[in-house]
Amino acid sequence: MRIPLYLLAIVAANVVTASFAPLTFGAFIVPMGTFLIGATFILRDLVQNKFGRSKTYLTIAAALILSAVVSYLLGDTLLIVLASAISFAVSETTDTEIYTRLNLPMSWRVFYSGLVGGILDSAIFVVIGLSPFGAGFLPWEAVPAAILGQVIVKTVIQAIGAGILSGVTGKKQLSA
Repeated sequence: MRIPLYLLAIVAANVVTASFAPLTFGAFIVPMGTFLIGATFILRDLVQNKFGRSKTYLTIAAALILSAVVSYLLGDTLLIVLASAISFAVSETTDTEIYTRLNLPMSWRVFYSGLVGGILDSAIFVVIGLSPFGAGFLPWEAVPAAILGQVIVKTVIQAIGAGILSGVTGKKQLSA
């Protein structure tokens, strides 16, 4: 069930982002799909925990293709699709490698790997896809706030997920 949930979260993030206007918190700009993207890092870690790194990379490749197709079908320009694919590939690969190498309890591995993955995903997508360097939806003055807004939301989602996993894994250890 982990792989279908991961893939569903990726598709849902694209659909939600395309369907709803971004949230603004003061200067921060947060696409609605950001909430789901934060969860995808947790789901990807759960896939890796159950199936291993090799199958995780196959799942990431399938998710990348699925995400690009859905994004394009929802009307995103090729530049936005490309920016999304690049940020996805870099952030998911980084998340996978950090998760693999950390010698910490699962909840901390999920948090730290997702934190770095979320920062990379946000920065790369905003700069390549939304800034004047890319599609030009945002002026350069708005780029830092757009990145930071996404990073804050993804970090909060990672912290919630890590806290839930900590409680779940802690209860399993106590009952063992």
